[in-house]
Amino acid sequence: MTRFLTCATLVTSVMAALGATGQQPPAFHGGNEAVRVFVTVTDRDGRLVTTLSQSNFEVRDEGKPQPITQFDNKPQPIRLIVMLDVSGSMEGNLPLLRAAGAQLFGRLLQDDVARVGAFGHEVTISPEFTHDPEALSAAMPDAIAPDAPTPLWRAIDQAIDGFKDREDKRKVILVLSDGKDSGPTSFRQRVVSQADVIDRGRREDVMIYGVGMRSRSRNTRTMPPGMGPGGLQAMLLADMPDPGLARVAEETGGGYTEIRFGQDLGAAFAAVADELHTQYLLGFAPPRRDGKVHEINVRVAQGGMKPRARKSYVAPKA
Repeated sequence: MTRFLTCATLVTSVMAALGATGQQPPAFHGGNEAVRVFVTVTDRDGRLVTTLSQSNFEVRDEGKPQPITQFDNKPQPIRLIVMLDVSGSMEGNLPLLRAAGAQLFGRLLQDDVARVGAFGHEVTISPEFTHDPEALSAAMPDAIAPDAPTPLWRAIDQAIDGFKDREDKRKVILVLSDGKDSGPTSFRQRVVSQADVIDRGRREDVMIYGVGMRSRSRNTRTMPPGMGPGGLQAMLLADMPDPGLARVAEETGGGYTEIRFGQDLGAAFAAVADELHTQYLLGFAPPRRDGKVHEINVRVAQGGMKPRARKSYVAPKA
């Protein structure tokens, strides 16, 4: 994606020259100079495809093809914030959370760093990014209050706050939740909506992954007498993960998966790590520096391949 073909030539020449001297290319800053798009490609069977070249991709900005000025299919360092639902309905799942976290942290590459957060009565996030698996495991929640709510959108919003520094590593949030957003728990809390989260993810270039968990409540509930089919459906849906989490993941270029009680949560977390390390980085110069939201679409020329990337970006102002 780009403005001038000469830009692509210049970038290629600079990178080749640096490679010849053994130096690393300069950091690719997406905020003011170019737009970065991380793309996951899967085949018909859902398996990750990692062998495509730049010529296989097309990027469109508002429907118009853009020259690609940067292409890379090597693993890119990530800063990851893991946000875990510790609402009352997750009671009894703490051992699963800790085991899944250990699988995820063990898959971090040398230049990856992470923080661990939880949301229930409060939203908490460990104080600093680290690569140390032991430190990350120690930051995992150790208790779940049976009456805790699910402040889902507020938790993601505060996780985005955790990326306030200007380091150029890509920003990723992995959210696990088994319920719908419960809204603010006091009048002093700012209301955060799904739309707010999507907007911040777009503006601040944050990729959000979601794992929806259909967990079995420890409290057996019975259907009240006289409740009809509609009431039964509402009661069943109350235990479902928030459908908005899948939409947030789709809009920001992340992925979403839903697991049932008894399925391997650790495998779901590990799959996210594997995907993050097999994505393609495409870069293009925004055709208009108007400060507005632009829709983008990534296509793969090779048949049977499905790309997944963020749907939009905010162009820099001239």
